[in-house]
Amino acid sequence: MKYTILIADDEPGQRQFISGSLSRDYETVTAANGLEASQLLSHRSFSLVITDERMPGMGGLDLIRWMRENSPETPVIVLTAYGSVETAVEAIKLGAEEYLIKPLKSPEELRIVVEKVLSRLAMRDRSLLHQQETEAAFPMDIVAESESMKRIFQLADQVALQPSTVLLTGESGTGKEVIARFIHHRSARRDHAFVAVNCAAIPETLLESELFGHEKGAFTGATQTRRGRFELANEGTLFLDEVAEIDMNLQAKFLRVLQEQQFERIGSDRTISVDVRLIAATNKNLTDAIAAKTFREDLYYRLSVFPIHIPPLRERREDILPLATFFAKNLSARMNRPAPSISPEARELLQSHDWPGNARELANAIERALIISRSGIIEKEDLPMKNESTGLLPVRGGLLAQIEKTAILDALSRHGGDRRAASEELGISLRTLQYRLKEYGVTGRD
Repeated sequence: MKYTILIADDEPGQRQFISGSLSRDYETVTAANGLEASQLLSHRSFSLVITDERMPGMGGLDLIRWMRENSPETPVIVLTAYGSVETAVEAIKLGAEEYLIKPLKSPEELRIVVEKVLSRLAMRDRSLLHQQETEAAFPMDIVAESESMKRIFQLADQVALQPSTVLLTGESGTGKEVIARFIHHRSARRDHAFVAVNCAAIPETLLESELFGHEKGAFTGATQTRRGRFELANEGTLFLDEVAEIDMNLQAKFLRVLQEQQFERIGSDRTISVDVRLIAATNKNLTDAIAAKTFREDLYYRLSVFPIHIPPLRERREDILPLATFFAKNLSARMNRPAPSISPEARELLQSHDWPGNARELANAIERALIISRSGIIEKEDLPMKNESTGLLPVRGGLLAQIEKTAILDALSRHGGDRRAASEELGISLRTLQYRLKEYGVTGRD
């Protein structure tokens, strides 16, 4: 990038000296006074302004004041022939990055200060760019209205700055990869790769090669040397989803890599060292897998240094409608159409459904509704779930309503008022049962 520097000084010899000292590395533009400099700044942008403090008309400090209102992002270096502490302090207070005392000792002195200011500017730009990329690619994916999810993201934020291995557990579709990416983006490794591997999606015979790589000719079909995911994630984060699917024989090699951060590609005896932060995830109970001898106990303890369990969507219903709104907005943008609203009836249905597929099922339901909907509103009829919010039977009132009420109250009585047990016996969701009891004016324990 070629930086452009505006030089404002009423002395022609000084302008020529400064421009000549910098023109080898930067593009320079000169102005004879502050007013001329402000006019140039009004029509184009500059990487840096170097201004004399004393000029007729608009002086250097007045120019800085003008810039704070009209070009606040442009850094300034002030030149003063008087060297007073008061002038320097006032210039810095007004926003100047640096000041130099005239006469300048040498071109090298000027170049050093200019390079320092522009390097500082470049660091700020990189930091801002990273922040914008992170905010654009990541936090917009976070929907956490429930206290349980807020707590999970707090834990994830706390562990992000540590090198500890993280184990994410929870049902499929609960957002384990979203949290893994959150940890990576909040860590010191954020500028390096985030590599995700779904162990369940890769055939057992190929998973070792996928993780550790192979040399050309190592096996039939290995026509060229290939780096594995551990190498690709060096200095970054490796996310292993469905880690319980790793074969027992491969688990031993995997354990060694976690312990030593070293491995060999298939077909090679050369040891490769890596620096990888591992985040693992599973929807299985690893304790049960250990008991069934399908998962190594020592590997489990190596993975679960910092375990985080993500509850299913049915246990954090406060997140359902915000997630539905989020999916509707983002899927609509992808479809090139305005974001729809969600009708009260559709909201009630969304809220009452148990979502066995969790957030993934919810996203699919919203996408289907967007395709079906012919208006700017998602209606109940556009959703694929059965209407749990309207009751056990499609017909309400009269004899059927009385039969329904009797069945519910009898089940509740048999279970001593335990609503969860009653709902399981009746084969309905707890939400539906609670909805009906509210209609009946019945109170009691869950």
